[in-house]
Amino acid sequence: MNRRDLLKALAAVPLFGSAGSLLAAPATDARLLFVFLRGGYDANNLLVPTGSDFYYASRPNIAIPKPGADNGALALNGDWALHPALRDSIYPMFNSGDAAFIPFAGTTDLSRSHFETQDSIELGQEVTGRRDFRSGFLNRLAQTLNASGAIAFTDQLPLIFQGGLQVPNMALRSVGKSGIDARQSQIIASMYQGTALQAPVSEGFVVRDDVAKGLIGEMPGANRNAISAKGFELEAQRIARLMKDKYNIGFVDVGGWDTHVGQGAVSGYLAGRFEELGRGLAAYAQEMGDSWRHTVVVVVSEFGRTFRENGNRGTDHGHGSVFWVLGGSIQGKQVVGEQMAITQANLFQNRDMPVLNEYRAVLGGLLQRTFGLNAAQLNQVFAGVKPMDLGLV
Repeated sequence: MNRRDLLKALAAVPLFGSAGSLLAAPATDARLLFVFLRGGYDANNLLVPTGSDFYYASRPNIAIPKPGADNGALALNGDWALHPALRDSIYPMFNSGDAAFIPFAGTTDLSRSHFETQDSIELGQEVTGRRDFRSGFLNRLAQTLNASGAIAFTDQLPLIFQGGLQVPNMALRSVGKSGIDARQSQIIASMYQGTALQAPVSEGFVVRDDVAKGLIGEMPGANRNAISAKGFELEAQRIARLMKDKYNIGFVDVGGWDTHVGQGAVSGYLAGRFEELGRGLAAYAQEMGDSWRHTVVVVVSEFGRTFRENGNRGTDHGHGSVFWVLGGSIQGKQVVGEQMAITQANLFQNRDMPVLNEYRAVLGGLLQRTFGLNAAQLNQVFAGVKPMDLGLV
């Protein structure tokens, strides 16, 4: 092995924490999976405001019919209902207390730019302050939890995991033969024999092999577009197998939510994405087994969509959204957070759902209860935020 090949091989060795400890077995039973719907999904057709006449007047072609109608929305309470595409997946979880929704949620970023608002969410920093792009909020959380196991199921390490703690990332759609064969692994391990890095390097190869064994068997099926909702069900099962054994903080993103044209209503493009995502989340819960009792799944998007449909029977970039919270230990079967009547007068800038439940405050309350963080620890994750306790955990 020449020097160039050796350096390339070393770069493929699994990552280690800042103190030299491997990011492997979690130190807590609590699990967090953060699911990012990139593209800004239409939350108004996910969590349907069936009590609002303004909703039906604003969406003559794409509104979801009221509960009781053919293929009507699934009633959650007197004000809200769920898209019928989630009838067999998320709706049963809601009714069993394993799912809840937070409307009027989001950031204070007003750019309506995919990239800028995604950055705002992943960084978890004050929008009006100076941004540190080397400090994502999940990295800060992992550091606060003393480098418990964390992993991103993505092609590249996402901004949310950038920071002082090194976090591994793995693209589930491209799991294949390792770039380092057994002979090369032995050569690298022998280089560190007798040094302080001997144990971490050896353990790194063990984790790499364990992850590969858990995923390689279903690699052909994962060749579907794994970062789309269509492939999410298969991904979710794999993620669950790793999360329940190795990791307690995970991140995955799902694309395909920018529905400017031909969004559809009860059926169509968006309904298909909801159905696929719902099946994936249900499969994740089932695969987690007993660990589901200690699991919280948070589903967010960078922003919602315009409340009114556009001329192409779609929706444009908006502001307020709906967050999902799932888990075997949550107090679900609720639509929680600050809310208001959905009327034209209450729209933000006469076009969007307003943000009444600020993103960092909402997540701060969830993380504080899920991981038992004290005020100082929470401040390390979301500086200066007063957490909202929504009674979910």
